Amino acid sequence: MARPIKETPILYGEEARKFETRMMNPPRLPAEQIERMQRDYEFMRSRCVNCTF
Repeated sequence: MARPIKETPILYGEEARKFETRMMNPPRLPAEQIERMQRDYEFMRSRCVNCTF
């Protein structure tokens, strides 16, 4: 039997401001990592026969 999902914590004050700032300005990934992710995606897409992306 599945366990119940816990309630999501609510942020207040400085923690909430920091979280919102991070969400509005996500860190940029290095170009090499983006290229590798794209190659991996294309590889997996070429291997899936009945997948829809």
